[in-house]
Amino acid sequence: MRDKEFNKGIILTALGSFWWGVLGVIYFKHISFVGHVEVVIHRAVWTSFTLILSTTYFSKWNILFNILKNYKSVVTLFFSGLLIFTNWAIWIYAVSNDQIIDASFGYFIMPILSVFLGSIFFKEKLNKKRKISIILVLVSILFLLVTNLKSMPWVGLSVAFSWGFYNLLRKKINVDTDIGLLIESLFILPFALVAFYLIAQKGLNDFSFSNSSLMLLLIFAGPMTVIPLFLYVRGVELCGLGATGMIFYITPTFQFILGFFYYNEPFSIIKLVSFILIWIAVFIYLKDLYEND
Repeated sequence: MRDKEFNKGIILTALGSFWWGVLGVIYFKHISFVGHVEVVIHRAVWTSFTLILSTTYFSKWNILFNILKNYKSVVTLFFSGLLIFTNWAIWIYAVSNDQIIDASFGYFIMPILSVFLGSIFFKEKLNKKRKISIILVLVSILFLLVTNLKSMPWVGLSVAFSWGFYNLLRKKINVDTDIGLLIESLFILPFALVAFYLIAQKGLNDFSFSNSSLMLLLIFAGPMTVIPLFLYVRGVELCGLGATGMIFYITPTFQFILGFFYYNEPFSIIKLVSFILIWIAVFIYLKDLYEND
């Protein structure tokens, strides 16, 4: 029975990671003609509505109201909400501006960065392999800084640091992933609605009742955000962080493949060297996860 649950967890995590790495890239690239600002707005708005529906369906409103009674949790979720919104905005900007490979750089280093941040803020112990992984990531970044500042994947670093600090804040509070994201989304929602109103006032919006097919396509930004999250989190619950930590790398791997082979994004020798260092760091990190799982 335990093996069956573990295997189910692996499948769910793999589906979530594949969704982020392939379906998410293709979807957000497809709607990028709308403009990254409006896409970010719709992602924030429809993620909120999707989570309201899921919270109602799973009867979890009592959990949400209990969290709202805790001042520390609410304040933490406000700041984590700003970070997740920043992460979404940078990711959509990357997809819209042919920087998917740079964004994948961020997702490759993100788990290792999270380990590094955990050692700083939570005094989590680092073994030799994890120290080597962190050093290789830092060397890769320094290499890009020294050789050519223009080659620095700022988008990827921003994605990694926003997500890394987001995870750091969420570690400080014990809340369900989906309920926490709903509260974060509700903090962002008023700003997103005001931004959309301002865009609509100037006639710059693509979302309108006159184009129902595009309207539905943009509304789907909510489920596109929530579904892979549910899949991945459920997978973590069933088979643990070690296994899912390894499977997560499906996401940046497919992002890189799509960016390079399908969308023909430029990829210099300097970036190749930095990626090789990152891939070595990832290999060492994954070996450590496998040995300690």
